Amino acid sequence: MGTVPNVTPADAVQAARNPLSFIAERWTPSSRTVQRAALAALVMAVVIVVTGGAVRLTGSGLGCPTWPKCTDDSLTTTSAMGFHGIIEFSNRMLTYVLCAAVGWAIIAARSEKPWRRSLTRLGWAQFWIVMSNAVLGGIVVLVGLNPYTVAAHFLLSTALIAVAAVMWQRTREGDAAPRPLVGKAVQQLVWCLAAAAVLLIGVGTVVTGAGPHAGDSSEVKRIPLDWETISKLHAVLAWIVVTLTFALWFVLKAVDAPMGPLHRTRELFLILLGQGVIGYVQYFTDLPEALVAVHMLGSCLVWIGVLRVLLSLRERPAPDLGIPGPTQAGSSVGAGV
Repeated sequence: MGTVPNVTPADAVQAARNPLSFIAERWTPSSRTVQRAALAALVMAVVIVVTGGAVRLTGSGLGCPTWPKCTDDSLTTTSAMGFHGIIEFSNRMLTYVLCAAVGWAIIAARSEKPWRRSLTRLGWAQFWIVMSNAVLGGIVVLVGLNPYTVAAHFLLSTALIAVAAVMWQRTREGDAAPRPLVGKAVQQLVWCLAAAAVLLIGVGTVVTGAGPHAGDSSEVKRIPLDWETISKLHAVLAWIVVTLTFALWFVLKAVDAPMGPLHRTRELFLILLGQGVIGYVQYFTDLPEALVAVHMLGSCLVWIGVLRVLLSLRERPAPDLGIPGPTQAGSSVGAGV
């Protein structure tokens, strides 16, 4: 059994004033630990989107009718709230799990040697997005699931996924200046793809706000648009994203691009095909709740896939410290993942 280090009063004061520095002085995580911490934050960012969708699809959006308490008299759900109260309160509790995952990523990034300030900032960016979205989630409940606030809630979660995905990528790269792996024309094509994906996700929130799954059994305000028309626009944008992805793959093959961008583009194309099949099936089967939930998961995966393609267009070689290990082994494919 190892010895327990003595903690002096000065150490206690330092830990209270700057706990991250205190931990960093006494713990050095491996590169793999930092990568796993960043990945955990990304996974939880996706999980919270899917569980949030489950709240809406089960009609539990007002299962806890107030915020931050579940009811006026209780912080937690009560037996009177029934199944819907359990679903809504459980989703609120998952926010703390997300906070823990983001906190772990921040601590791991701050404790890595040498300290990479950019990673820590990405971790803190996630933290503040989570806090902002928690407040916005409370507003969503207080305004009775207004569809515009619900859409903003989802889009802020999408921003969280973007920051988490960038941090995960950066944990497997160095801090050198990025070196492009493809020409400017290819980069512009990918940026067009990313812009189309943003539009696709944005219109998807309008489909949700105008569609039949309001999030509660009571009368909930909907976006005053024909959801079938908006769904068709959503489908057109999806085909544009698929077409741009397909064109990108051919361009990358034609210019003999590195395998990293090619692999990421192929993965995105396969994700898009699966998402498209799910989208059409749910449309022609009157939006069954289970398929809508899978489609929401697919939306997250598409967004991550687009970001991975974008990030694969450059590389940041890790510094050669002369110490073989998992960081250097992984950095050889830094831009390809």
